[in-house]
Amino acid sequence: MSIINRIKSNPRLKSWVLWLMIPRNQARPRWWVQRFVNPMKHYRGKNTTICRSVRMDVLPFRHFALGSDSTIEDFATINNGVGDVVIGERTRIGLSCVVIGPTTIGNDVMLAQNIVLSGLNHGYEDIKQPISTQPCTTATIVVEDEVWIGANAVVTAGVTIGKHSIVAAGSVVTKNVPPYTIVGGNPARPLKQYNPTTQQWERIMA
Repeated sequence: MSIINRIKSNPRLKSWVLWLMIPRNQARPRWWVQRFVNPMKHYRGKNTTICRSVRMDVLPFRHFALGSDSTIEDFATINNGVGDVVIGERTRIGLSCVVIGPTTIGNDVMLAQNIVLSGLNHGYEDIKQPISTQPCTTATIVVEDEVWIGANAVVTAGVTIGKHSIVAAGSVVTKNVPPYTIVGGNPARPLKQYNPTTQQWERIMA
């Protein structure tokens, strides 16, 4: 049995190892994990920028990758505690955005300000337990290449946003967005779609 499997199969040992890596009741890893472990485990391409005030709640037992020429702006939060976070090349994560895994973001993506992408949901079914103590569920968010997401939008777990699509500011995206589509509203609905025959963005009639 490998060391990792041995830790996973022993609740007390697992709890102790987690305590070594993460302070109690926090999501941010301890300084020694940030300085010495994460740089060996996670991938950063060339010419990447992670601004000083970014909160990097990334741990070595999940994957984190930031592609070349990509930027994570100030006051953003990246969290891979329950799922991998993979960000492609030439992508910009805007001011105060929150990205919680499992989330995959493609190349040439623009996230404006205050956007939340969360692949995590809290369980609530057992009314005898606080929601905070119930098991979490996860479903991967996929943002394909060349997507633009406007300020204050929310993308919920399990959603895929297709290539070269646009999410209007303030939208709440709860369903998949086809490629080359503009969506907006709460819940977000298709507003326009690119027609390759006419080579025009055409309004979608309700």
